[in-house]
Amino acid sequence: MEHTEKLLAAFADTREFVVLRNLYESASKQLALKFEVLNSEFNVLYARNPIHHIESRVKSAESIAAKLAKRGLPLTIETAQENLNDIAGVRVICNYIDDVYRVAEMFERQKDVEIVKRQDYIQTPNYNGYHMVVTIPVYLTDGPVETKVEIQIRTIAMDFWASLEHDIRYKADKSKLPKGINEEMYAAAGKIAEIDQQMQDMYRRIKAAEKNTASPALSELKKQDRE
Repeated sequence: MEHTEKLLAAFADTREFVVLRNLYESASKQLALKFEVLNSEFNVLYARNPIHHIESRVKSAESIAAKLAKRGLPLTIETAQENLNDIAGVRVICNYIDDVYRVAEMFERQKDVEIVKRQDYIQTPNYNGYHMVVTIPVYLTDGPVETKVEIQIRTIAMDFWASLEHDIRYKADKSKLPKGINEEMYAAAGKIAEIDQQMQDMYRRIKAAEKNTASPALSELKKQDRE
């Protein structure tokens, strides 16, 4: 145990780790900015924001070390960069399910981003969003460095579910989890998915009603303009 702690301390205190952290922080900032720009433009064009908020993070030295150890890999900067896709992460929280797919579609048109992996977890029992692993060039003093970042696009409801599930199932001691917890978690995911869909449907109906109500007035204005 003491030996492991010494290795971790040595890893976290190296200049190489500081450089690594700066690289991944820069990559996550660039991606967060891309989503902010898309959100801003969408608001200009359609008078609403599909994105509720954006979060970003870089794994701590402890978290990186734990993941490498779990895979039986050596604790080195090179091993971390080669084998871990989620050293940096960006989480995009949207209002509605349609917004998740809309934002993902807009983002995937970006020419300087390469999508390494894509997974739609909205259609599965996990119900924790639309996931991507991408590479983005980070322009440093010596030139661009292609850097992997994990992106999660979720609704507010999905984020609520995924955050609590992570605490209950992944951070807790699995050997001490009561019997039937996994089944209850899947059942809860189903209920949250139903609420998410209900909110989506209500929003669509409200917008449709607003459009139908506004149409006669707009027609009258256009008629007056022609006269």
